[in-house]
Amino acid sequence: MSQSKSKESKGFTADEQAAMKERARELKAEARASKDRAEGESALLAKIAEMPEPERAMAQRLHEIITATAPALWPKTWYGMPAYAKDGKILCFFQSAQKFDARYATLGFNDVAKLDDGAMWPTSFALREMTADVEARIAALVAKAVS
Repeated sequence: MSQSKSKESKGFTADEQAAMKERARELKAEARASKDRAEGESALLAKIAEMPEPERAMAQRLHEIITATAPALWPKTWYGMPAYAKDGKILCFFQSAQKFDARYATLGFNDVAKLDDGAMWPTSFALREMTADVEARIAALVAKAVS
């Protein structure tokens, strides 16, 4: 038996606990509320407004691109972050770098997104800034994801 001590887990960080509590509140609200698109968009825009710059501008632009490219997606929040659902399931989401002390923000896609490309494909993309090329790629990914 090894004498070395393993590093013990300290559990979830305060930010992770806050995200889980936010998700629990979201699930309760979804159970109570009617499936009203305006409520979901209002909650999403409120979360974007809370973000510090430059992520607020990035999330706002991402919202504009996604709603223009795939108007059938329902805006909502997911773990306290902007997300977009198809048939009640989260298709894509934005994850703030600053909220989780990460190096970059993330645009992620869940398994309902139709991004399949052979035996392996990316489902998450690092975002550092919104350029015309990045915006075009996002629009193309969202269009493919909902196809």
